Amino acid sequence: MGYCTEIDITRIIAQSLTTATAQTTDALGTYDDLINVGNTLDNNLVTTDNVNYYIQLADSEIDGILSQLYKSPFCEKVDFETTLYSSIDEYNSYIVLERYCPLASGDIVILTDNTIEERHVIDEVISGSTFSTVSEIQYEFQAGARLLRVTYPSPIRFISARLAAANIYDKYFSSESSPNTSDFGEKLRSLAYDRLNDVLTGTIILHGHHRIGRRFYNPNLVEQYGLPNGGSIEKGTK
Repeated sequence: MGYCTEIDITRIIAQSLTTATAQTTDALGTYDDLINVGNTLDNNLVTTDNVNYYIQLADSEIDGILSQLYKSPFCEKVDFETTLYSSIDEYNSYIVLERYCPLASGDIVILTDNTIEERHVIDEVISGSTFSTVSEIQYEFQAGARLLRVTYPSPIRFISARLAAANIYDKYFSSESSPNTSDFGEKLRSLAYDRLNDVLTGTIILHGHHRIGRRFYNPNLVEQYGLPNGGSIEKGTK
C-alpha cells in the first residue's frame, strides 16, 4: 500500500466531474461511462492496479524530494488509540468507539484483542465514534478490544493523493478531449508542491520521523542551534 488509498483518489476525481462519458467510441460503437460520479471509478477502465501504479509514482517523487531532510521511505505511525464501546457480532457490523475521534473515510485502522488483529479501511463515518469498513470484519471483537488509527505523517497522504489523482485525471479523462494537461490536474499538482515546499522550508515538521538534514546548510556555511556557554559541536559536513 502507498501513502494514500484508492478511496482518496476516487473522492478527489469524482468531485471534479460533472459529466464523464468518453469522447471516443469503443469496439461496439458505444460511448462508455468513465466514472460513476461521486462514487467509484469504472474498474474496467481505471483498475486498482492502475491506481496503485500512479500512487507508487507519486510516492517515489515525494521520497526523492524529502530525502534531503528525512529518512525515507516514510513509515506509518499510530496517532490515535481507543477501545470498542460495543462488541462486533452478527447483530452489529459497525465499529462504535469508546471516545470520539475526528475520523474520515479512507483512514486506516487496526483492530486487535492482543491475539487476533485485523486491518481495515474506513468506508462510511456515521459520527466521530461510529463507522463502517470497506471490507467485512471477520472476527467478532468484543467490547474493550483496542482500535488504533495508523497514518503517515501529515501532509504526506494529502500530497500523494493529489499527485496521483492529477496524473490519473490527465491520462484517463482530460486526454479524452485534449492532449494537454488539464487545469484541474495542474491545480492538484500546485497544492501538492506547495505542501512539499512547506516541509522543505521547515514550516511543516513531520513529527515522529528521523531527520537527517541540518537546520541551516549550504556549500559555504554550516550553522547550528545555540548551545549553552562553553558548548560546541564539530562543524564538519557529516
